[in-house]
Amino acid sequence: MKKTLEVGIIGLGKFGRQLGIVLTELGHNVLGVDIDPQRVHAVQDIFPQTYVADATDKTALDQLKLQSCDTVAVSVGSTMDSSILITLNLQEIGAKDILVKAVSAAHRKVLSKLGVGRVLEPEIDVATQVAYRLNTPGMLDLLPIGTGVLIQELIVDKWTGKSLAELKLRDTNGLLVAAICPANAAEYVFVPDPHQPLARGDKLLLIGYQKALSGIVP
Repeated sequence: MKKTLEVGIIGLGKFGRQLGIVLTELGHNVLGVDIDPQRVHAVQDIFPQTYVADATDKTALDQLKLQSCDTVAVSVGSTMDSSILITLNLQEIGAKDILVKAVSAAHRKVLSKLGVGRVLEPEIDVATQVAYRLNTPGMLDLLPIGTGVLIQELIVDKWTGKSLAELKLRDTNGLLVAAICPANAAEYVFVPDPHQPLARGDKLLLIGYQKALSGIVP
């Protein structure tokens, strides 16, 4: 059984609110915090716990027991000052895992210096995905998993009728096909049969280096 996560979200603007809504729909427990009562009111019937509080006040964070959450996401303001102070406060009260939405490259750099392992720049991340989709016909999605390594979802067109054994993606491109979702199915089949011919519309889940994936047209 999948573990139910306890997730704290500080800042209930568009990003924080949507993050909390989806996590709640997935069955996780969300604790939402914002200094704006209207934002808190907007989600109080959606999130299990909501609080109006100033997260730059370390005592307030401690009282909310955010250090007991599996993850705390920080998504506040259009400048980095309050975000950095909140992050420092979370570190000082012993928060286990901190995810921060950065507002600039400089903000990301400071967060990296603070030892924050998970930093998001939503506009940059989305722009990167759009660029890859424009560059790679048939691409559905991608997910960075390491330095230069991506998981990429592609839809089959030119490879129709060919098998993975014939394509030899590992030998020629260093790519691993982790799973296939047949065109008429809803779920992926992991460790796919390398001799099964591909059909138009099949979805492939590929793992490989960015440079190799960027040249793939399935």
